Amino acid sequence: MNRKRVRLPFADRAQAGSHLASALYRMRRGDPVVLALPRGGVAVAAPVADMLNAPLDVLVTRKIGCPGQPELGVGAIAEGGEPVFHHDLLEKLGLEPADVVPVVDRERLELARRVEVYRGERRPVEVAGKDVIVVDDGLATGGTATAALRAVRARQQGRGTVTLAVPVASGDTVRRMRQEADNVVVLAVPWGFRAVGQWYETFDQLTDSDVLDLLRGRTPDGP
Repeated sequence: MNRKRVRLPFADRAQAGSHLASALYRMRRGDPVVLALPRGGVAVAAPVADMLNAPLDVLVTRKIGCPGQPELGVGAIAEGGEPVFHHDLLEKLGLEPADVVPVVDRERLELARRVEVYRGERRPVEVAGKDVIVVDDGLATGGTATAALRAVRARQQGRGTVTLAVPVASGDTVRRMRQEADNVVVLAVPWGFRAVGQWYETFDQLTDSDVLDLLRGRTPDGP
């Protein structure tokens, strides 16, 4: 795990992204690809892609909520990947993966809608043989990050490395992510972590239009 001393809270995602870009620039190698988890992760990833002179693409993820308690995440799914479940939580709730199939189906539809909005007819950037840097605005439970990292691994087909890079994260989650990624770059692992947004002065929700504006000119050209 690589960590750089920074002052919290971050002013906004753009500032956090600039700090993260500096940390990644010092350890860069080859021609990396930057994949951002929409929506908030795109605002952090844009300065990273700029500093590394790397293509930027999205990696769409969706939380799988508990039936009847949609805010309680029992898993996640990423574009091109299979659902990843929090099996201990499912067991505690008396549920099986089969019990959340309707939720998974709905999230697949929303995932496909967002892929269409963000990418259209353009093919995903090629990641096999590349150093892929997966960026989000922070890690709380790490559910969506886990789904994203496993989806990238599947696309790489055993070729290339995966780095997870975030400005701020829970310590427990960082330790789990080290089992999923080749490298974890996090700027701050503060005590008393409850939610990602508490470590930003401005943490507004981004819109699809915001994401498209950030991607414009940074995505690979052509299908």
